[in-house]
Amino acid sequence: MTEATATARDALRRELRERRRRLPPATRIAGAEALAARLSALPFAPTTGHVAGYWAMDGEIALHVWQLRLPPEVRYCLPVLGDDGVLRFAPWRPGEDLVANRYGIPEPASAEPLPAAAMALIVTPLVGFDPAGHRLGMGGGWYDRTLAFRRDRAAPPWLVGAGFSVQRCDALPAEAWDVPLDAVCTETDTFTPSRHAA
Repeated sequence: MTEATATARDALRRELRERRRRLPPATRIAGAEALAARLSALPFAPTTGHVAGYWAMDGEIALHVWQLRLPPEVRYCLPVLGDDGVLRFAPWRPGEDLVANRYGIPEPASAEPLPAAAMALIVTPLVGFDPAGHRLGMGGGWYDRTLAFRRDRAAPPWLVGAGFSVQRCDALPAEAWDVPLDAVCTETDTFTPSRHAA
């Protein structure tokens, strides 16, 4: 990536993060409800196994409504930072203990983390997205490193980005290390790029 490209991506991140932060509380609450319905309606939404979500920070769309509506045989997991630069996912239910990681993001305190490949579906946070399934994250590369094994195949774990519609971009440039999403769900739309149709 050239310095100019990196600078443009950083500027876009700042703009998109500000867009989602400006959303009023009522829009956020309604957005979480609508997102839960869209995630549950995905053709590959699992009925058993483990799914991974995230702890919403910095204006990200929340997943708590979806978590509470998951089928009884589905276990919700949160990401745990690994010393090797890869995420693992630990089961967590509301009320169970959490600890803050080095970025101040809560992680399950005691559950044994599982590898990404053990998940049936992974819902990723994002700063921006386009309808083709390209995701702009925070720039740390955690999800791209963790999900590199999914780059060239359409198979579980299914990868879904979650965000508000104000985070949509017409097109995002794809880098060689980017892992495309199977779907992106917002409070208003579901995008399923044809290359990963279920």
